[in-house]
This record gives sequence, structure tokens and C-alpha cells, in this order.
Amino acid sequence: MKIANLYVYRGPCEVLRDLSIYFPKGQWTSIIGPNGAGKSSLLQGITNILPTKGMITIDDVNIQDLGSKERARTIAWLAQNSDAVEEFSELTVYDTVMLGRIPHQAWLHLPNELDHQVVQQSLLKTHTQSIAARYLHELSGGERQRVLLARLLAVEADILLMDEPLANLDPPHQADWLIWQKELLAQGKTLVTVLHEIQYALRADHLVMLKQGRLHFEGSSKDPATHQALIALFEGRIRLEKLGNDWVSLPV
Repeated sequence: MKIANLYVYRGPCEVLRDLSIYFPKGQWTSIIGPNGAGKSSLLQGITNILPTKGMITIDDVNIQDLGSKERARTIAWLAQNSDAVEEFSELTVYDTVMLGRIPHQAWLHLPNELDHQVVQQSLLKTHTQSIAARYLHELSGGERQRVLLARLLAVEADILLMDEPLANLDPPHQADWLIWQKELLAQGKTLVTVLHEIQYALRADHLVMLKQGRLHFEGSSKDPATHQALIALFEGRIRLEKLGNDWVSLPV
């Protein structure tokens, strides 16, 4: 997926300016930046939630040329947990996850056997099958987040956009999420995540850094130049240390 000369707007305000970024196919890209850098706005621009100017292409096809169903089958979107609670609060967990199958269903058609199989698999993957009959507003923050991740998986899209996917997850479920990332990459999926947890973002293949609505840097997560740019992004208030095969961020 490529974006070229992209501008994103919230009402009359221009929140992202002249962005050109490449998201490598079949790889994991993490988007990092200080508060207010425009990370969530970028994902919302890609998904057409916010108005944009510029070009977004998938395999050289302008996504504006895709029908709404095809676009929804191609790009799955995980909003921040708090953004989804109101929208789905009166639905059961099972029905919430089933929403992920809508792009695969004909107008007004009931879910078929395959839809139910995919939903069951998504519930099992996220360890939410035991709460399938409960309502979203009855759940803890971590439970809700796993349900929303299950809905994302149920879409079976080629490109998965995730805005703060680790929000409210405890360490065991964060570890599960990392396992899902590896499995999805093995299936050839393209993953794009907005993360505040730098130690996890550094496990991605590719990093995109935003600052004040502009591109600060992009590069391989293993490249020393990327590490220096990351330290500069946070004004020298972090340092990076290697722990085994991974890099972690620590305060200075």
C-alpha cells in the first residue's frame, strides 16, 4: 500500500500534510509519534473516515476506485477501544464479531455456515468464546479489546489497520497478540499498527514516525539510523537498549 502527497482533514483543520509513505506488502509497519502527531488520523484517512486529498493505492489500484464492499474486504480497521464502545455497546460479543463478516455477505442475507465458522475461530483465537453471549457494555476494557480484535480477524482482510491494539490488554494477552502478528504475517497479511509501546513497535519490520502532522522518518526497525531518528523524535528523552534479540525503550 502506498500513499502519495496525502493531506488529512478534521473539519476545517489540516491535521496531516503532504505525506508520502510506503507500507511494504506482507510486512508489519508500526506508526509512532508523540501525542497529537496524527497517527490515528492517518489510519482514519486511509479508511475514508476522515476526508483526504492525495493518492492511496493498493497494488497500484486507487482505493477510491474500489467498491465499498471490496474496500471493506481488503482493509480491516480496529479503532481505539473507546471509540467502539458506544457503537457496539448493545450488541452481544458474538454479534459484534459477526459484524466483521458483513463485507462477505449479500445485502440483507443472514450469515452462512462459513461466517459462523470464521466467527467461532476468531473467538477461540482471542479467548473470548466463553463470553460470546454477553453484551459489550458488560465487559472490562481488556475483554472489549479482545472482542474488537476478534471482529478484526473475522474480516479476513489482506490489510489490517490497528489503532492502539494493546490498549487494556494484560501481559499474557499482549504476548498472544504478538503471536497473532506472526501468524498473520505468515499468511501474507500486511499489518499497520499505531503503538505507544515502543518495545513492541520495534518488533515490526518497518517504522513510520510522525511529528506535528508530517513525516519525521521511515525505515527498517533494525537500522541504526531508524533508532537515532526515534530518539530524536522524542527529543532525546528515551534511550534504546538491546535485550536478547529485541530492542527496548527506556527513559533517560
